[in-house]
Amino acid sequence: MTATPLTILFMPESAYGPTNNCVGIGDVLRRRGHRVVFAAEASWKGKLEALGFEEDLVDLAPPAPEEQDAAEQDAGQFWKDFIRDTAPEYRKSTLEQLETVIKPIWEALADGAKYCEPQLKAIIERVRPDVIVEDNVVAFPALVTAGVPFVRIVSCNPLEVKGPGVAPPFSGLPADGTGWAEFRAEYDRTHRELWEAFNAWVVEQGAPALQDLEFIHEGDANLYVYPEIADYTAERPLGDSWTRVDSSVRETDEEFTLPDIPGEGSLIYFSLGSLGSADVELMRRVISVLARTPHRYIVSKGPLHEEIELAPNMWGAEFVPQTKIIPLVDLVITHGGNNTTTEAFHFGKPMIVMPLFWDQYDNAQRVHETGHGVRLDTYGFADEELTGAIERLLGDQDLRDRLAAAGEEIRRRDGLRVAADVIENIATK
Repeated sequence: MTATPLTILFMPESAYGPTNNCVGIGDVLRRRGHRVVFAAEASWKGKLEALGFEEDLVDLAPPAPEEQDAAEQDAGQFWKDFIRDTAPEYRKSTLEQLETVIKPIWEALADGAKYCEPQLKAIIERVRPDVIVEDNVVAFPALVTAGVPFVRIVSCNPLEVKGPGVAPPFSGLPADGTGWAEFRAEYDRTHRELWEAFNAWVVEQGAPALQDLEFIHEGDANLYVYPEIADYTAERPLGDSWTRVDSSVRETDEEFTLPDIPGEGSLIYFSLGSLGSADVELMRRVISVLARTPHRYIVSKGPLHEEIELAPNMWGAEFVPQTKIIPLVDLVITHGGNNTTTEAFHFGKPMIVMPLFWDQYDNAQRVHETGHGVRLDTYGFADEELTGAIERLLGDQDLRDRLAAAGEEIRRRDGLRVAADVIENIATK
């Protein structure tokens, strides 16, 4: 811990996962006496200030005349709208999604970076940070040309940091190499032109050129969030600038009292994340299967909560304090977002993973192939596959004991403070 207070500027991606990760780390730094400012997307207005941070927010696109004021939008609305519009594509294979899901996401990210570049330069001029922290997947040149240390956080699956010995990101492919070459070739075909144009723009802004087919720079220090028991360290060792944070579980969630849920079975948490839960048809399908089991469920209903009816053996809400709920349950059914995945590991819980897009397939595959849970076909699973996986994981006492012990070790490593130390140290070198 440094004795001199620092000004630390965070810029997270406008989704709950990266923003919550930065909130957790930023809260530790704030309590150490540092000034923590968030250059988050405008729909987070007021929500970060309420947690004790300063806000100096950006727009990622010009607001349409009919749009509501940013202060009235749901946090992360930009990506909720985007994901809703592309949801029909999630039924395709990861190879097919490269053109219809992954590329449009990169296009939207690149457009957002270009639009907010002048805003970021103005924010940096106002804030005058000692260190800049970005938890995103795309470069913002203003962040790396500010003349202060730059820290990159990877809060997606760590396959985002590519290497020849690991599967390509977004593929969900097995570790034995099956399909890797074809997937990489298709990624090159679908993304080369977009990357070349974005890289040229990045260089025009005065930033260093990006590595081939990479959309973001490495930092002066680099953090990634993933537990050692599921990491790819042996297959893809990283350089000295990289620090693994086994978990990054925020300490800002509200307290939670478990409601009375009828039933005698195990307690299970079901969440498809703030984005996946917007697929109401999928939510209803899963809920209908879970309703026929003897277990009790806590359900994160998400932004369209009013359209989702729960069964008698369930309780849920639009938002639930996930970090307070996971310790109470016996099993987690998740979309495989990196926050939920690493939080389940943090608390030592087995998982059923039903991925939709981006790195969720990679997390699902890793949980499955390391034996810490089950990957299911999100849209093609048979009812008995889901119920069978539930009973199998609940009945595997050896797995539950191993995960409980692993969770204790992950919590002991205290990832939030490891990350805060890295940020402090690079700022004072």
